[in-house]
Amino acid sequence: MTGDEPERRQMRLDLTREGAGRERPFVVSDCNAAAVARLAAWPDALTPVLALVGPRGSGKSRLAAEWAERVGAVPVHGAEASLLDPLEVEGRPILLDRAPDADDETLFHLINLARSGGGALLLVARSAPAAWQATLPDLRSRLDAVPTVTLQPPDDAVLAEMLEAEFARRSIAPPADLIPWLLKRIERSAGAVETAVARLDTEAGAISRAAARRLFGPLGP
Repeated sequence: MTGDEPERRQMRLDLTREGAGRERPFVVSDCNAAAVARLAAWPDALTPVLALVGPRGSGKSRLAAEWAERVGAVPVHGAEASLLDPLEVEGRPILLDRAPDADDETLFHLINLARSGGGALLLVARSAPAAWQATLPDLRSRLDAVPTVTLQPPDDAVLAEMLEAEFARRSIAPPADLIPWLLKRIERSAGAVETAVARLDTEAGAISRAAARRLFGPLGP
């Protein structure tokens, strides 16, 4: 036992906080259907540890949060995982978002805890665990063995739903031709959707394709 362990264990995380998945429904399409199906059937006895991987804005944190809410998982983010008390989370599913930000020792113990029976560990990151840096040899072998499910960048169906939801959140009814026009011009991520709609809302005046063309440029027809 190290000298700082008693102090660390006095710091309690909120183990019951709600995930961000309630903000809006998660839209299922070809870009994410395989990952959605895998999480719907997990955890299972054969796979106590699983990684959910995808690029920025692909919806991995939201999908993971909905999973955590469904199974009653403990949600933690990155380095704060070191504050978990093993006695509090033993046998419970754990969601670790920004998983590569956790230190090696914490990752090692969380994986072992999930493997010991009754629990589960969902690791969320932009890259697969096999690509993460690890200085502990035993952790390296464990990360290399973690099964991975991958989210692709949002396709047109998902991006269109995101745009419609963001317009609706701001009580805006966009013209029918605006969303298809925007699909060709914005980055394929939730952040880009929020930025584009916010810019239209604050700078365009009347929401129209002509206003969008003035703001985003005449990039094609």
